[in-house]
Amino acid sequence: MMTESDVVLVTGFGPFGEHAVNASWEAVSLLPGTIAGCTIVKQEIPVLYRQVEEIVPRLWHRYNPKLVVHVGVSSATREIQIETCANKKGYKRADIEDTCPANGQVCYGQADTIQTSLCARTICERLNQDSTWKASISNDPGRYLCEFIYYVSLSHNNQRTLFVHVPPLNEPFSKSQLARALEEIVKCALELIGDTEGHSAHFANDSVRIYKNGRAAAAF
Repeated sequence: MMTESDVVLVTGFGPFGEHAVNASWEAVSLLPGTIAGCTIVKQEIPVLYRQVEEIVPRLWHRYNPKLVVHVGVSSATREIQIETCANKKGYKRADIEDTCPANGQVCYGQADTIQTSLCARTICERLNQDSTWKASISNDPGRYLCEFIYYVSLSHNNQRTLFVHVPPLNEPFSKSQLARALEEIVKCALELIGDTEGHSAHFANDSVRIYKNGRAAAAF
């Protein structure tokens, strides 16, 4: 039986729209079986709101992962983007079955916006030490399945959740380059989690940033 200390869950999305081959899953599928002593569990997620709401909580329950990294593709970027937050409402773009979530919002969580407590700046700086990649910070995951899945996991545990946007394949990174970047992101995120766990419980609680109506709210 795998324990929390053993598992990192990494997801990518299946095909949709112009992305008949989704760069996110192509890159995730190339990750090694272990990173930094953790078992890497890889999961392809269909571009369906209802499937995200069913599959993602089940994966959290099954694996109790040390870290969850969701990966999605964006035609609007030519960089690797580390997303900082996700919103509960505003999901009006239809999925591959031409459906939207009820009332355009995630059924989990209460806060209007949840921010990851993992430091995006640190992760970007780590990636940008290698000239192979160009990484940047984003606070707008796009109000589609990428942001939707991010909110679902952030509402479960924002101290162990991250979302990464990658560009389409070969624009400019190959899938092997993207996979190596994701591996480095996982290593860095695990180090950040380890650093947080090394501090006092009080400090860890203070580091959780959850926002409601633009103001800091109590941790869920």
